[in-house]
Amino acid sequence: MQIFNDYSSIGKRSYYKRVLLKVSGEALMGDQQFGHDSSSIVRIAEDIQEAIRHEVKVCVVVGAGNIYRGAENSLLGVERVTGDYIGMMATVINALILQNVMERLGVNAKVLSAIPILGVCETYNHSEAKKYMDKKQGRVVIFAAGTGNPLCTTDSASVLRAIEMNCDLLLKGTKVDGVYDSDPEKNPDAKKYSTISYDQILKANLQIMDIAAVAMAKEHKLPIKVFSIKQKGAFEQILRGEGEAICTTIQQE
Repeated sequence: MQIFNDYSSIGKRSYYKRVLLKVSGEALMGDQQFGHDSSSIVRIAEDIQEAIRHEVKVCVVVGAGNIYRGAENSLLGVERVTGDYIGMMATVINALILQNVMERLGVNAKVLSAIPILGVCETYNHSEAKKYMDKKQGRVVIFAAGTGNPLCTTDSASVLRAIEMNCDLLLKGTKVDGVYDSDPEKNPDAKKYSTISYDQILKANLQIMDIAAVAMAKEHKLPIKVFSIKQKGAFEQILRGEGEAICTTIQQE
């Protein structure tokens, strides 16, 4: 089933009307080594707020790298499955913080967790999640706890939720402004792609998203735009179709 539509527009109306934003845990800690950076979180929330002012329906998946990283599992002697559940719980913390900041800005936000946490937030349900997105303009749905399954990354959760919510675009906010052929922080001569196909990502084993997530996006023809979450206004600029120079588009050849 084709779930994407032609949302081209003029003036201030966005090209994309229903999107998912993947926010990594690292994006929430700014330039710190751990925890939360208030200015970074507020800026991200303001960028989302600006997007919904232009009638874009937005949902968000949050990571947890600012609180807990899988690499710590072996150092602590924690087995992989248990460590993954710890990471899922950490995403709930980040989702609740982002929700609180957005509500202080006047944005109606709802956290849905793939793992039931009664008394803290609602449990994810596909039908209810779609109703929350459709019911009221300006409401942002924040998905937490990944897919609820160990051995699955938040990249896979992002693609899965974008497909389930019938989004026409997934935007992945990272530390850099797109996909490069090598790490631009280590190689000053790294080449940036303006566009790249799913197959190229998989063949070159570029570490922008995990293989399962890219393969799922390819199967469902879900376009992905990778951009710098640190650049204020980039999110809304891309939604308006004016951000090709500040992102990389991953799509079919």
